[in-house]
Amino acid sequence: MTVIAGAAHAQVAVGEPQATTVDDIIVTARKREERLFDVPVAVTAVTAETLENRQFQTVREIAAVTPGLNIASDSAGRGFVSIRGVGVTLLDTVQPGVGIFVDGIYQANTSYLNSPTLAVQQIEVLRGPQSTLFGQNTLGGAINITTRQPSNDVEGRLSAAYAGPDNFYTLGASISGPLVEDVLAGRLSVGTQGRDGFVRNSLLGFDDANRLRQDTIRGSLRWTLPGASVLTANAYYDTIEGPLPLYAVTTGPTDYRDDAQTNFRSQAEYEYSGVNAKFDTALTATTDMTIILSHDRRDQTGSSDADFQPIPLAFSNGESELRTNTAEVRFDTAWSDTFSTLIGGFASRQDTSQTSTTTLFIANPPLQQTATSDTEAKLWAVFGTAFWNFAPEWELSLGLRLDHQEVTTVSAVSATYEADEIQPRLALRRSFGDDSMVYASIARGFRGGGANGPGAPNPLWDGDSVWTYEAGAKTRWFDRRLTLTGAVFFNDYSDVIGQNSLAPSTTGVGIVGINLNTGDAESFGVEAEFTAQLTDAWTVSGGALLQRVRITDDSRYVDTTGRQLPSNRLPFEPDWSANLQTNYVKPIGRGDLILSGGVVGKGERNGASLSQTFAPRLDAYWLANASVAYRWDGFEVSVFANNLFDEDYYEAFIDSSVLSVAGLPALGSLGLVGDGRRVGVRFGYSF
Repeated sequence: MTVIAGAAHAQVAVGEPQATTVDDIIVTARKREERLFDVPVAVTAVTAETLENRQFQTVREIAAVTPGLNIASDSAGRGFVSIRGVGVTLLDTVQPGVGIFVDGIYQANTSYLNSPTLAVQQIEVLRGPQSTLFGQNTLGGAINITTRQPSNDVEGRLSAAYAGPDNFYTLGASISGPLVEDVLAGRLSVGTQGRDGFVRNSLLGFDDANRLRQDTIRGSLRWTLPGASVLTANAYYDTIEGPLPLYAVTTGPTDYRDDAQTNFRSQAEYEYSGVNAKFDTALTATTDMTIILSHDRRDQTGSSDADFQPIPLAFSNGESELRTNTAEVRFDTAWSDTFSTLIGGFASRQDTSQTSTTTLFIANPPLQQTATSDTEAKLWAVFGTAFWNFAPEWELSLGLRLDHQEVTTVSAVSATYEADEIQPRLALRRSFGDDSMVYASIARGFRGGGANGPGAPNPLWDGDSVWTYEAGAKTRWFDRRLTLTGAVFFNDYSDVIGQNSLAPSTTGVGIVGINLNTGDAESFGVEAEFTAQLTDAWTVSGGALLQRVRITDDSRYVDTTGRQLPSNRLPFEPDWSANLQTNYVKPIGRGDLILSGGVVGKGERNGASLSQTFAPRLDAYWLANASVAYRWDGFEVSVFANNLFDEDYYEAFIDSSVLSVAGLPALGSLGLVGDGRRVGVRFGYSF
């Protein structure tokens, strides 16, 4: 299933049919440039124009226009992400089951989802296992982000936005152009964003308990070398100051509280930095080679009230370091007009060091214990895909990948996890002219196992996997003014890493969150998207997902914890989600007046619980957004409103049983409210 989110209307002159831009959208869903409409993969492409028109400020907001993509967050440094109910994780020590890639570089954590869209050119959301070409940890799908690359054209952009009532702001600037004409080009982007948030702490007198500050700088150099070769180098540095998980005490999932009365301020500082290089060259007239090298690092420090309550029970602080090095080489060969292959190899190494200190004030005198752990994860893989157009209207593709992973952790208990996994993908596509196609695919995805943090009684957990069976169709009607796409799918999920737990720390002080394998699960459903150009100026688009995600075997959870699950539903997974957007462009004076609006809905879902009999159920909700913009001669000014009707909802929720099982007094359950109504203005200038 394929759609252009919101339609790329900004690329079209007034009076020209917007749907004709479908042919202009190029994606790299199969590691080669192809038309969006031709790819037999369920993919949504969100263009830079859509990001601007929808007033999206962070990458995670693309979930509003992507059926099946579920993103939530309870802190500055992590997000919970899944696609079609597959890949969710509740602790950031687990690799997400939805892979995040920036310019082909795998991101080892979900923090990039909270990053600004300053330098983003396009975002592709691929649904279903993408392990054959993108590697492990993409069993739910992949989010493939392409940043703006430098060229011979001198261009730049300035943007600024401010919104209340929480003093939300963004500032950004970028410039790009040739340093040596036709040989060397560069791009530099800088930006900052911040907010006070919608959570306060009356106990400590803070109105900005959920505050966030983020600064970023990114640079690119692109060399055009002899022999049709291109070398691109990128570097980035981001700093984030924001909360660790922050919750308010509440009586239940419909009692919306925004006052997190903790004894200590929840705060963390993150530093992200990295460099990478990509080399593309034509080895022969029929073979292209790509080499990618990268080095990324993350440094984190933080402290918080470990019980989230206004009684002094527990305090925790800690720090961690993550170093990731990756290398990839692939060869794209056209053996004939009808047969081609893409083969390659991949290797990575991740080194993690963690230190945490827990203080329990319920003891007299207070107990304090420090725990440390070091983890080394090594991975190598070989992969290949063959593409065969055995008839003009038919394509058969067959891919296979072998991943080898080895994880070693050294803490109070040392252990090693090792796995070899084969991940195939078979897809068949049938085209009916240029405007209709159907496809079917079978794929297996795998997420690697890993190591828990200091003090965990189970140092390691196993990887999980999924077999996905999918059939889809795409069609265009009425001179391509109407695009309809849809898919049905079934996921058979083994050794799910989806329900974490708490356990007494092996250090003898406090409790620790642990990751573990729950058992097996199944999900099946149907999704659909459409883009309709009702007139030359008026476009309507939307999508919906209806699914059923259920645990079918929880024996591994029971064996590890000795406790039963209260429900067969995975936490925070809704049975439905939907979105609808409209965009109207009217020429006025020297420019265009653009009216945009939309709604996003999410169904009921379970919160986190360690009770054996009760799981909190969060209400369904709808959020409305709107904006009015005027653009002329490269300038833009707009007024926007998010959550227009100030709908109450919980972004995350933890039942009181979690504290009780930890042996702590519980004044109630814990909830993190979603952002309230935010109204603001935005200015921009492009040249």
